Amino acid sequence: MNNSYDTLLSHLRKLPGLGYRSAERIAIHLLTDKAQSGNDLIRALEDAQAQLSSCEDCGNLCEENLCEICVNPSRIKNSICIVENVLDLMAIERSGTWNGMFHVLSGKLSPIHGVLPEHLNFKSLISRIERNSIDEVIFALSNDIEGNATCHYIQDLLSTFSKIKFTQVGFGLPSGGGVTFADSSTLKSAFDGRKDYD
Repeated sequence: MNNSYDTLLSHLRKLPGLGYRSAERIAIHLLTDKAQSGNDLIRALEDAQAQLSSCEDCGNLCEENLCEICVNPSRIKNSICIVENVLDLMAIERSGTWNGMFHVLSGKLSPIHGVLPEHLNFKSLISRIERNSIDEVIFALSNDIEGNATCHYIQDLLSTFSKIKFTQVGFGLPSGGGVTFADSSTLKSAFDGRKDYD
């Protein structure tokens, strides 16, 4: 078509879950919509980028230093559920399954893809464990090689904290799958059926 359209289409296709046709439909909608939804989207993105950052404790998205979950006094403070990304945290929150704390790693270990411990959110996890009386760490990571390697790494990293019990979400999540696209009842079953992690 033209360079500016192709550039827009190229950027939209980089978004997760968008193929060529979906990106094309969105681009045409944004460019031809009389209600100026394209400008509204640009403003919303700019505002979100300016206002949102990572929670200093858990890594969730927030507008302050700490997210709403971390400052909520009604949350169970002695258990932390470790998730791969903010989408996983949001899926579990929507399900109403878990009322404890979270910790977002922002990925999982994968040396073959260049993801090493220094690239993930481990430092704040250690400081949280040190200053709080954490007695359970729940792994809610993808059930794949990288997810399991990350769980083992965390278990070794926290091995000096002898009172911590390590558990993993149980049945219901498919092998190789994560929590992002699981429905509420599957997540509830997975949390209710969590088992000790060895």
